[in-house]
Amino acid sequence: MKQQKNTLRSAAVWAIGAGAAVGAAAVLLARLGNPPNMGICSACFQRDTAGGLGLFSGPGPIQYLRPEIPGFLLGAFGAALLFREFRSRGGSSPALRFVIGAFMMVGALVFLGCPIRLMDRLAAGDWSSGGVGLLGLLAGVAFGSFCIRRGFSLGPNRDLKPLSAPIVPLLGAGLLVYILVLAFGAGGDPRGALETKFHAPLLASLGAGLLLGFLGQRSRFCSTGGFRDLILWRDATLFKGYIALIVVVVAGNILVDLLWPCPGERKLFEWGAAPLAHGVHLWNFLGMALVGLGATLAGGCPFRQMIASSQGNSDAAMTVMGLLFGAAFCHNFALAAAPAKADAVGGPGTAGMVAVIVGLVVLAGIGLFCSDRKA
Repeated sequence: MKQQKNTLRSAAVWAIGAGAAVGAAAVLLARLGNPPNMGICSACFQRDTAGGLGLFSGPGPIQYLRPEIPGFLLGAFGAALLFREFRSRGGSSPALRFVIGAFMMVGALVFLGCPIRLMDRLAAGDWSSGGVGLLGLLAGVAFGSFCIRRGFSLGPNRDLKPLSAPIVPLLGAGLLVYILVLAFGAGGDPRGALETKFHAPLLASLGAGLLLGFLGQRSRFCSTGGFRDLILWRDATLFKGYIALIVVVVAGNILVDLLWPCPGERKLFEWGAAPLAHGVHLWNFLGMALVGLGATLAGGCPFRQMIASSQGNSDAAMTVMGLLFGAAFCHNFALAAAPAKADAVGGPGTAGMVAVIVGLVVLAGIGLFCSDRKA
């Protein structure tokens, strides 16, 4: 019993530490140049990287090879190797996981952010679209938890051929090499520049990514798993990490505004609608509900999927591929929402609205009909 309590205490410490680190990195990278309330956003970073790889066309800020992505992958890979947790596993419903990942990205780009960015927005003073998004996230996680209670499963996770394990870390390493070549090679390239208007310096972003990847692997930090565990098992371990994230971002935003102001730029903490958000609240709710449902069915949020894929988990790797495909699909076919402007509330177009409804129906069907429970 004592050993079990020590294990739970250790897990909570790791979760709180990881959540605090994510919050601190979000504040730091936002001040260094990442877009407002997007210091850390795993979905947006994957979207930008898909654009940087030429999977869709669009404005410069969403076509940038985010150094945080290879940082997450290689940091988690290093932790898994160090603690002997790197192992090839997976093989459960890869096609369904791909579909879930794609629709998770649809929901994120209609809301304009992942669950981590949702907390960034709340902690920046956006209690309108952010608050509605939080309610949607909880609704999606609650329905996904209901499906788990009635026997939902995508199948057993089993050992696979060893050569499948290092694929994602190798892709992360290749992406990092490409970024460094673009940044420091002859002539340079804006997708790999050290500093631009829309993102933090390359080395700061990479360093933050490596640290968060390492801590994410050790803590199992997941921005939806905390709510799922509370609902299903009354386990607050991961939820404590989410609370730590919010506290650190709020405190960090206020302190940085006081001690490290940037003249001419919006403060990191300011009551009211956040930049790069929209005011069509029905779709803020439904978009984040789709993310919460998908993350619960897939076993983790977009950030958690990247971390797990770097441990040798091919199931998570398929979800990440789905997320990248979803990002490209959204921007090639105008599904992503537009942020609010001075003269418009923004929001998704008809195609984006239809995609969210289709996604909710499809994922609800997967959740209800993929069951191991015998009739």
